[in-house]
Amino acid sequence: MAGFNRVILMGNLTRDPQLKYLPNNTPVCEFGIATSRRWRDREGNQRDDVCFVDCAAFGRPGEVINQYMAKGRAILVEGRLKFDSWTGQDGQKRSKLSVVVDNFQFVGSREGGSSEGGSGGGGYTRSQPNRGAESYEDAAPSAPPTSEEPPPASDDIPF
Repeated sequence: MAGFNRVILMGNLTRDPQLKYLPNNTPVCEFGIATSRRWRDREGNQRDDVCFVDCAAFGRPGEVINQYMAKGRAILVEGRLKFDSWTGQDGQKRSKLSVVVDNFQFVGSREGGSSEGGSGGGGYTRSQPNRGAESYEDAAPSAPPTSEEPPPASDDIPF
């Protein structure tokens, strides 16, 4: 059976990130984001649809999110859905869908709060998707690739 599990979400943090450590000393940052959708109903009234999503980032990306993000700040995350189920203390079966973050990008300004259309910040991207948490790389912008041929002389441009 073929499958594809990819999610891209942008929203604001609903709470401050919480950094924890797994028994093997791997950092994991848990946080929640709220995404919204605006639409108009049949009567022309503007409505908001809000979706709250739990997220987890492992390794260095989790540490970076914990260090720089706070409740209310905007973030773009890319990752995969994870389904957890368990039996609660009351004996009821419980389940939850969450996002395991592979890549993220800070959105908005450094001064705090979210700003729509603001400049982007730093981020992380995974060098080898679906591998261990230790395969993250800093996604700082890099120089464009250089070509072997020099650009054409100004008199060779056809306009």
